[in-house]
This record gives sequence, C-alpha cells and structure tokens, in this order.
Amino acid sequence: MNEAIRSSSSRSCPKRWLALLLALLLALSAGCGEGKAEEEKTLRLGLALYDQQDTFISSLGREVEQLAQEETRRITVRIVDGQGNQSTQNDQIDQMIQSGYDVLFVNLVDRTVAASIIDRAREAGIPVVFFNRQPVGEDMRRWERVYYVGLEAAQSGRLQAEIVKEAWDRGEADRNGDGKLQYVLLEGEPGHQDALLRSEHSVKHLEELGIPTQKLSSAAANWSRSQGQQQMEGWLDRFGGEIELILANNDDMALGALDACRDRGLEELPLAVGVDATGEALAAMAQGTLTGTVLNDGAGMARSMMDLALALDRGEDPAQTMELEEGHYIWLSYRKVTEKDVEDYLRQQEEEG
Repeated sequence: MNEAIRSSSSRSCPKRWLALLLALLLALSAGCGEGKAEEEKTLRLGLALYDQQDTFISSLGREVEQLAQEETRRITVRIVDGQGNQSTQNDQIDQMIQSGYDVLFVNLVDRTVAASIIDRAREAGIPVVFFNRQPVGEDMRRWERVYYVGLEAAQSGRLQAEIVKEAWDRGEADRNGDGKLQYVLLEGEPGHQDALLRSEHSVKHLEELGIPTQKLSSAAANWSRSQGQQQMEGWLDRFGGEIELILANNDDMALGALDACRDRGLEELPLAVGVDATGEALAAMAQGTLTGTVLNDGAGMARSMMDLALALDRGEDPAQTMELEEGHYIWLSYRKVTEKDVEDYLRQQEEEG
C-alpha cells in the first residue's frame, strides 16, 4: 500500500513542476506583451494650419513632420489645412478631439475664437499649443495646459528698419536725392497682430534711426505673393519711379511686388524688405533683387512645439524643463538677413534639407 502511494506521488510530481513552469512562462509572456504594447504606444499630434498656401506656414508643418520622424519615440502627425476658413478649421479640430489625439498644435485662422477651442480641448483633457498666431491673454489663462510658441512681431519690424538703414548709409536708398525715403507698405491680413506690429515698428524705427520718410500708400495683401503683385501693379500706375522702398510684412508679398516691377521692365528695382527668410526669398537676395529679410525661426518654433508635446506626454510640467514665461509662453527671436550673410543661410538650408 505504501509503495503504491509513493509511486503515485512520484508520478504526479513532474506534472506539478510542468504546470508551475507553464504558469511562469505565461506570466513572463504577458509581462513582455505589456511592455511591448507600452513601447509601441504612438504619440498622436494634430497640427491645424490656417492655410497651407502660406509658404512659411507650410514649411513649418514640414519641420514638425521631420522632427517627428527623427524622434526615437513613435510619433504620428496629422496635418489639416483650414484654407483660411475658421469654420473649416473648427470642424477639423473637433474631429481630432473626438479621435483622441494626445496634443493639438493650432495655427488659428482667427485668433479671437481661441476660447471655444480651448474649452473643447479642456473638456477632452487634450493640451493645446497655439503657434504663430497669438490668442489674447485672457484666453490663454483659461486653462493651465494651454501654451503659445512664437516671436515678438515688433522686433521683426525694427530689424527691417535696420536693414533699410544699412542701404541708406551706403547711398542706395534716396534715389531721387530729395532727402526723404518714399515707400509703400504691404500689410498682412487686416487685424492680424503681427501685421499691425510689423507695420507700425518698421516705420517708427526708420524715423528713430534718423531716416526721413514719406508714405506713398499702404494696403493689405493677406500674406499672398499674387496679391502683393496686384497691389504693386496699381502703385506703379500711380507712382511709377517715385517708389524707393517696398516694406512688406512677409517675403511672399515682397516677392510679388518685385514680380510686378520686373513685368514692367524696370531697370532699377526699388529696395524691398520682407520677413520669414523663405528659400525663395534667400534665392532672390542672392540674385540681388530682394534687399533683405528677417528670419522667422520656423525650425526653432517646431522644435519648441515638439519639446512641449514630449514633456506633456511624459507627464511633466513643461515649466520645470523649459523656459516658459507666465507659465504659457515660449518666445523665440528674429534675426535679420542681409547680403553679407545670405550665402550662409542658403548653405544652412541646403544642409538641413
């Protein structure tokens, strides 16, 4: 009887060890599966642009996509084009909120509607990073997980004036010799804070630098090269060779104005200064048609946006690892680009791109 019991016990022992081993393997497998699932969790970023026809904004979108590809963290970026229509952009943002995107990057069509976007994102618990078009301060304070990345527009206007001052000092600006600088001003869209500040401070700083000016005309060309060309065609009809300087709130409008001048067969082009330092603008400077531009740091903007998203994804307070003003703002700096350094900027763009 005892022998039978011992024999039965010895036979069941390997079975118990086998069962224990199987359970251990299953547990390890489940643990590895959880780790793999965690590793493969994708950070989903929604990028809402006001209008992809805008050269600078379109290039900024590509910068964000490039950074996402370079990160070791798995990231997808969905870009939507508001086509200059706030209702269209609202629908696009609502779709991304409903789809559960992790962070929203928003370049507003109309900066006065930020509050409703913030409220919808807050309800869903999705942080919002506005860029390039700054919401009003009251809206930015509606929620602690709202941020803005951009540059101080007034600085770009002052740098434009400094570029013109260099040309004035070289004797290249006052072509009719009357001691004044006759200019036309191409503004971005009406009511846009960057357009207002660039326009105001470019002219104001010219006077501060001791350059007497005479405004011939100004008009909004909505950041568009074709509209800049159309406005300049009308001014050439009215003022002809009186125009000594084209001040433009961005490069596309400045290049459009120069297109109009070339179409008229002008042998001597007016001075022309823009903002953004797009590839086409730098090429025009190298060819000697555009006088200068101001670098709008799209690469730095994209990097700051991505750093914010990664910090939020890790559950960090961005204020602990990044330089945030008032807990919400990241400010970058403009840089002027003149004939002395345009080749360096062109070389840099080629290397990056």
